[in-house]
Amino acid sequence: MAELLSLYASGIIFLTISVILLACTTYQPLRRYVHKWREMQPIPGMAGAYPIIGNALQFKTNAGDFFNQIIEGTNEFRHLPLTKIWVGPVPFVVLYHAESIEGVLSSSRHLDKSFSYTFLEPWLGTGLLTSTGDKWRSRRKMLTPTFHFSILGDFLEVMNEQAEVLVGKLQRHAGGDAFNCFNFITLCALDIICETAMGKKIDAQRNSNSEYVRSVYKMSDIITRRQRAPWFWPDWIYNLLGEGKEHLRRLKVLHNFTENVITERAKQMTSVEPDSELNHGSRRRRAFLDMLLKARDEDGNYLSHRDVQEEVDTFMFEGHDTTAASMNWALHLIGSHPEVQRRVHQELDEVFGASDGPVTVEDLKKLRYLDCVIKETLRIFPSVPLFARSLCEDCHINGFKVPKGVNAIIIPYALHRDPRYFPEPEEFHPERFLPENSVGRHPYAFIPFSAGPRNCIGQRFAMMEEKVVLAWVLRHFEVQACQDREQLRPMGELILRPESGIWIRLRRRTPLKNRSCLRTHD
Repeated sequence: MAELLSLYASGIIFLTISVILLACTTYQPLRRYVHKWREMQPIPGMAGAYPIIGNALQFKTNAGDFFNQIIEGTNEFRHLPLTKIWVGPVPFVVLYHAESIEGVLSSSRHLDKSFSYTFLEPWLGTGLLTSTGDKWRSRRKMLTPTFHFSILGDFLEVMNEQAEVLVGKLQRHAGGDAFNCFNFITLCALDIICETAMGKKIDAQRNSNSEYVRSVYKMSDIITRRQRAPWFWPDWIYNLLGEGKEHLRRLKVLHNFTENVITERAKQMTSVEPDSELNHGSRRRRAFLDMLLKARDEDGNYLSHRDVQEEVDTFMFEGHDTTAASMNWALHLIGSHPEVQRRVHQELDEVFGASDGPVTVEDLKKLRYLDCVIKETLRIFPSVPLFARSLCEDCHINGFKVPKGVNAIIIPYALHRDPRYFPEPEEFHPERFLPENSVGRHPYAFIPFSAGPRNCIGQRFAMMEEKVVLAWVLRHFEVQACQDREQLRPMGELILRPESGIWIRLRRRTPLKNRSCLRTHD
């Protein structure tokens, strides 16, 4: 009996200590949560938020349905300067007006990425996309020179070569049935980023069964589902589930791919002088990876292997997936608007004449209308449909107080449809971006590459690649879109993609010299 009483007493003591520890560890977070809940009460928002889980139960599970839900919400609250949602215990304010967004993106205070970016860290580490504070400032300063226009010009050769391979692949479909071009464009972008970022030729276009690409798509889907389901946030729960195990499998594929290339390139750099002859007499091309391996921080130290991998993984994800999506959207829109396509073809003929040669830096400067087409594509279908920041101090947005620590979601997809700056916002009018038509437009009304101090470091690279690839495709083909806008069903994951791809028909263009002869005989 005495032993039972002793065990009972020990159990009571253990339970009491556990309750006290739990209370101590949860009191402050609960107190902060209740305080924020009360502070944010005046901000209008999505109805039906429950304590602790917020609005999470209301979110659609399908990526396309969820994105439509977000856009419908911004349309409903369009007349308001901001709205709020709770994702679990984490508060977000949703911004979709240029005036509201400017205060966040232009500030040197609100540079930290949102809480939701922590789910990218197993993949991308704390590289340029996800890092904060001093690490981000140091890394941004170190990497900015690698994106100088004079250096980017060196990558034109790679872009031209891979675009020519793409044209050869597309030739097989010219004059035939409708086909999904999404994977063709994506593999071209992957070949370009692999060779420019890592100095590695992988010939993805010739070997289209790319496990890396499949893993990028799957990882994007996994991460976005986890972001909006707070019950999956704790690692100790998530890693026991099937999706958590799939996450780890995909992570291994992605990291092994870049790890092997980094190791191989580092060995090359130590065994061969930078300007020596490689690969049967051809000079080794410069790659971002080379610059990373040579880069030093402010204290004069080289980046560690882990630091280099973080940036390479970031370049690989941001440098191929976003650009590929944008080029696919552009082909759909061009193929849906014959008059726009006619103007693009006319400009290409004026710049290149009958030449079938590579696109040069001088050619890029002359492709002004194509530049407008790409920008209008990014307005209607921004590659990154939403992104978020953490507010690092209390701020006021159009009369509403938003407390420190709240996450601000910026939605370019909704922002770019503001009729004050883009009349008839659903219409495709590249002329909006001619210089004379852009005068007076709010500087934060169009932000496909974000804006302010933390804008996209690779936007020049992306625009250059899109111009080169689209110029190659449209010099050779006429494009006919085979989907209505309603059939596209955009999915707002990490990147904006059409649910069923981009279906087009191609017709070979008559070479310019032959067209000239035809006109002469007429």
